Amino acid sequence: QVQLVESGGGLVQAGGSLRLSCAASGSIFSINHVNWYRQIPGKQRELVAGISSGGSTDYAASVKDRFTISRDNAKNTVYLQMNSLKPEDTAVYYCNAPDVLTTARVYQNLWGQGTQVTVSS
Repeated sequence: QVQLVESGGGLVQAGGSLRLSCAASGSIFSINHVNWYRQIPGKQRELVAGISSGGSTDYAASVKDRFTISRDNAKNTVYLQMNSLKPEDTAVYYCNAPDVLTTARVYQNLWGQGTQVTVSS
């Protein structure tokens, strides 16, 4: 079974930092693009950042220059370093890998279970 597991969420004061991790496990051959999304109850899920297999990155305007996405391909893990956090960053953060190739040569679109980030003012 192939899965994504997020970790690193928690409660932090405004101006603080957190680092989220998204670890992929199972019979994985390769992982292409990986995204971080976030969702506030009652609102649509928002794309926060993405990283390609080659390391190219994209960010939402609201987090650019504060968040950094990176990956360790050897560990099948993607990170989201979040600095200068604001109360409006409070949300459940989800990791998504839309094109994971398994060792059975099947592509899967995977989502993690989410991790709560709460920023107090």
